[in-house]
Amino acid sequence: MVDEERSNIGNFVCGYVAVAGKPNVGKSTLVNRFLNFPLSIITPKPQTTRHKILGILSEDNYQIIFLDSPGIMHPKYALQELMVKSAWSAVEEADIVLLMVEPWPQAVEEIGDMVDRLKALNKTTVLAINKIDLVPKPQLLPLMDQYSKCYGLEDIVPISALKADGLDRLKQVLIAKLPKQPPFYPPEELTDRPQRFFVSEIIRQKVYEHFGEEIPYSVAVVIDEFIERKEGKDYIKATIVCERDSQKAILIGSKGEAMKRLGRSAREEIETFLGKGVYLELVVEVRRNWRKDERAIKRLGQV
Repeated sequence: MVDEERSNIGNFVCGYVAVAGKPNVGKSTLVNRFLNFPLSIITPKPQTTRHKILGILSEDNYQIIFLDSPGIMHPKYALQELMVKSAWSAVEEADIVLLMVEPWPQAVEEIGDMVDRLKALNKTTVLAINKIDLVPKPQLLPLMDQYSKCYGLEDIVPISALKADGLDRLKQVLIAKLPKQPPFYPPEELTDRPQRFFVSEIIRQKVYEHFGEEIPYSVAVVIDEFIERKEGKDYIKATIVCERDSQKAILIGSKGEAMKRLGRSAREEIETFLGKGVYLELVVEVRRNWRKDERAIKRLGQV
């Protein structure tokens, strides 16, 4: 809790909002937009988010604590199983569930199991139909009506997280449902994650951007050293973990060129994020089938 003085605010509302949905529906884009901060990495590939990440939006009369979480899917191996568990744990912790979907008619049937589970948990649910910039507006009202009839959802808000369309209305809907209580965090805090977490995520994002196919999904990033210096550049050493020797060869590339490009791109982004110069050292290590080993996944900090 924050200090006692702030706890006397009579009409202040505060609570946790879990942002849930299938992979790649725009959950992280939405939270990043609300916070105006790159809380979660974003790539065009599905299943980019692996962690439950807390983001705090504070104003004079409210504090929304967003829980950005991995997409809910049918898991195929241990890492995905833990990601789905993480997503549902966020839902269980939340005061409100913000369920995000895409604006395609087939998406209505795809969320049936999720809605049933949310109702079983007795969770207040707000539905956000994202990516409305991709469909003609006349299609939206019939789609909203379909969701309402199928699932009895009352709060349905069409938005475009990418274009920041409809976000003010969505925020007001969420605020109206938050419990009256004092803020849980100081107003200047945006997240409970340390800088080294965001640095590791920036490096992982660059792997998604520079390599295709299976490589990004087989990679974990571990920060081995993070030395902050008052004068000169910070020193960061990170290990990129993959599953096979062939993947390591692709990551390094001929004469190390692929790793140099990755390192240069990651360093530039990290320097922008930290606001100072960085010396970044990257190494690649093979840990076979780490995604299928729950203990290895936890040791690598991937959930």
